[in-house]
Amino acid sequence: MNPLLIDFPNAFETERLLIRSPLSGDGLMVNEAIVESYEELRQWMPWAHTLPSVSDSESNVRQASAEFLLRKNLRLHLFLKSSGQFVGSSGLHNLNWEAGCFEIGYWLRTSAVGQGLMTEAVQGIVDWAAHHLDAKRLEIRCDPRNHRSQHVAEQAGFHREAVLHQNTRDPQGLLRDTLIYVMLRLPKGTWGYPY
Repeated sequence: MNPLLIDFPNAFETERLLIRSPLSGDGLMVNEAIVESYEELRQWMPWAHTLPSVSDSESNVRQASAEFLLRKNLRLHLFLKSSGQFVGSSGLHNLNWEAGCFEIGYWLRTSAVGQGLMTEAVQGIVDWAAHHLDAKRLEIRCDPRNHRSQHVAEQAGFHREAVLHQNTRDPQGLLRDTLIYVMLRLPKGTWGYPY
């Protein structure tokens, strides 16, 4: 099926979070979170090699919004329901619609770390992808040195499937490994890893 013809909600909630697609006007709050978290983000995120301006962030948000509509990349923004504060971004990337295989990526602003918010978001995204996108395989890929990212994957119920040795470069240009965490849709609609 043509992904452009798949209708699914662009927003959903978990216990503490409103999770939705990017919208025009989100750039300022995204930029504020990036500025707050820049020292942490630039260690792990290739896109964080320079500090963006507000207009850079707004342009990026509008691009992400267009890609969401075109079903090329499904970025999601995370907001605390209690305050409306933007706390980070996640979503589904490297979309293989035919196989139902999607990669979950994420980052959280520094002031929101350590509260279980990203684990909650990932679990919500798994449920959303299962019910609305007919997902069969979900992956989380991370640098082995990024212990917080690994912790989120493990807490969300993902299984470490593989290590790709020296398969990419980190933001500083050094060769690094990649850990692949996986969750598979099993018979009767449950999720796990049977191997």
